[in-house]
Amino acid sequence: MPNPIKPSLKTEFVPILFILLGLVVSFYFYSLFPDRVATHWNAAGVPDGYSSRAFAAYFFPLLNIVIYLLMLFIPYLDPRKKNYDKFQGVYHIVKGALVIFLTITYLIIGLNGLGQNIPVNVVIPLAMGLLFIIIGNYLTRIKPNWFFGIRTPWTLSSDEVWRKTHNYGAKIFVFGGLLMILAAIFPNLLGWLMGLFILMVLSVIIYSYLIYRK
Repeated sequence: MPNPIKPSLKTEFVPILFILLGLVVSFYFYSLFPDRVATHWNAAGVPDGYSSRAFAAYFFPLLNIVIYLLMLFIPYLDPRKKNYDKFQGVYHIVKGALVIFLTITYLIIGLNGLGQNIPVNVVIPLAMGLLFIIIGNYLTRIKPNWFFGIRTPWTLSSDEVWRKTHNYGAKIFVFGGLLMILAAIFPNLLGWLMGLFILMVLSVIIYSYLIYRK
């Protein structure tokens, strides 16, 4: 059975390139990392969580591979796999954007582990904001399926609820991305802006339920 998302050299070149970049760099990082490496920072950009050298060097590259392979093969399991043909281009764009985001996150953590004082509380929210905006711009083009998109009991029960929820959710993702970029500019507001974003995400779930009840 052919893959529902029809991967090709054109669609997979960029994500595979970034995955290989992460793998190659991981050996370099491992050879230079101290025994304990900062892998988590608070809203002020101060490290508050540490991991072993091996975990810091290899976890993100391996996570990237797992997520990439899941996104590559999980459409096979979808009962509505035929719908992927209608948005396969969007699927590949989001897949590539996610791989790039994880690689950038890993490189920032790694460079900080080598003593480069990169402002994590600025760069990560900025990258995350751009990822949300990319997803938001393509969300309306995702057709009903079981694995990709805004999946609630109500969107999965009605194609019309799916469509309206994704139209609303697209605006939320774009606005949420702008909030994250704002958090990169004003790091002291990160906690408040993240709280607002969580409320906005919850509003998408509530919206899908209300549309279904109509």
